[in-house]
Amino acid sequence: MLSIRKIGIIGRAYRHLNRYRHILTVLFKYGFGDLVDILKIEQYLEIGLQMISRKRREQVEKLSRAERVRMVMEELGPTFVKLGQILSTRPDLISVEFIQELSKLQDNVPPFPYTEARQIIESELGRPLEDIFQHFEDTPLAAASIGQVHRAQLKDGEEVVVKVQRPGIRKIIEVDLEIMLHLASLMERHLEELQVHRPVRIVQEFARTLEKEIDYTIEASHIERFARQSMDDPTVYVPKVFRNTTTERVLTMEYIDGIKASEIDRIEREGLDRKIITARGADLILRQIFDHGFFHADPHPGNIFVLPDNVICLIDFGMMGYIDRQTREDFADLIYTVVHHDESRATQILLKLTEYDEKPDVRALERDLTDFIGQYLYVPLKDLQMEKLLHQLLKILSRHRLQLPQDLFLMMKALATVEGIGLLLDPDFEMIKQTIPFVRRVKMARYHPKRMADDIVRSGVEFVQLMQEIPGETREILEQMKQGKIKIEFKHKGLEPMLSTYDQISNRIAFAIVIAALIIGSALIVLSKTPPFLFGISFIGIIGFLAAAVMGLWLLIAILKKGKL
Repeated sequence: MLSIRKIGIIGRAYRHLNRYRHILTVLFKYGFGDLVDILKIEQYLEIGLQMISRKRREQVEKLSRAERVRMVMEELGPTFVKLGQILSTRPDLISVEFIQELSKLQDNVPPFPYTEARQIIESELGRPLEDIFQHFEDTPLAAASIGQVHRAQLKDGEEVVVKVQRPGIRKIIEVDLEIMLHLASLMERHLEELQVHRPVRIVQEFARTLEKEIDYTIEASHIERFARQSMDDPTVYVPKVFRNTTTERVLTMEYIDGIKASEIDRIEREGLDRKIITARGADLILRQIFDHGFFHADPHPGNIFVLPDNVICLIDFGMMGYIDRQTREDFADLIYTVVHHDESRATQILLKLTEYDEKPDVRALERDLTDFIGQYLYVPLKDLQMEKLLHQLLKILSRHRLQLPQDLFLMMKALATVEGIGLLLDPDFEMIKQTIPFVRRVKMARYHPKRMADDIVRSGVEFVQLMQEIPGETREILEQMKQGKIKIEFKHKGLEPMLSTYDQISNRIAFAIVIAALIIGSALIVLSKTPPFLFGISFIGIIGFLAAAVMGLWLLIAILKKGKL
């Protein structure tokens, strides 16, 4: 398990001083010095801030705030790059502008030495490399922030790729997560507009997501589940996983010798059919979503290979999405109502699919959806693009403070990505047209006699359980009332700035009292002529006066930084 602890006192902050100072330096460099002041980080790392030269900041006024955030994350390394990539899938947390910018984040890191990769493999598998592989290539095929991939051959002659986790990456992630958690807690305390997003919760969710990503056995399970879903489909191929050479830090899977979906010239030279490839690729992602609810959430061209006979093969199953049956049906209804220009019904479904703290103005939302649908009223289906529709929909949701769940956004993004690849292969491809049969099938499935019977039985069972639980629950509430255990709590909001100010005042008063005590104590020592002496004056008294002077100067600087005496 990843270990993150909240930095609540100055001692813990100093444990990661060098990394903390590096993060603050990068923030200053890209024009976020005001954030450091707002979060009052200097009270935790006063000495660290003294070491940062504000003159080192680059001129970045021409860049947007979203671009600067992306550059900060790129410079801060693996943990922050992953955070940006995950945030780019969270329209419930950040705006469309930031989603588009953070989607550009890539893992551009150099590979680590072959000797370290060998050591990790042998440590994880408990055997020398030569006992496991007949051949193992020193130079990796690709390197990323979490790990790198080597081509190899097993003893039985099977061609494989071996993904090896980067050495020390877990410790790096844990340190960065601890600092992130500290910064998040300061944001909740000092930035009222961010409290609704609960930054601490975001960091904790991010830690759980990373925990899954750095455990390669989870990715192996994803591949096996995907293979079971596609076992009866001859147009799809899923790489084999070799469990006996797979652990949390090492993943061994079949080597795929195919053509990337973006390599149009190679596809043409091999005599493959671009239209068939496009249709099969689209059907594959649509079946994953509407039939199984478990789908590849990152189907970019580098993760899609084309094999002989126009067979589609997906690789890299680290990011997967999950959509339950009810959400699939609601999404199908949304597409159906948009295509058939039913604005009122579309508004109701959209409210059902999204999350919100306060219910929005339904009439205003319906007007915006009417305008949205009206833009495409007379547009042919072949001219409708999922990516453009998704961005416009996100803007509407943001305007009405509606939050789209992460997996639902991943699903829409996956559809838009596949559409882009499809148009690259076949300019006449119509994603909406390809989607409509799946939507109809989902809508009809709910009226199947077996499905209706199952729903009636399940509802009946739930009703009976509820009726059985009501007397006991009521009795428990009455007992708690008798014992005085039921309490009503009142929470005051908006007091954090005042409490922070009081805390700062009390700290300064305590600091001043210590300085005064030092001065008085030192004066008494000098008057009592306590040895040893320096130039006829008590040396201990001189040390006391110097300490009081340094502390007084430090307190004065801290006060002047706030612009108030």
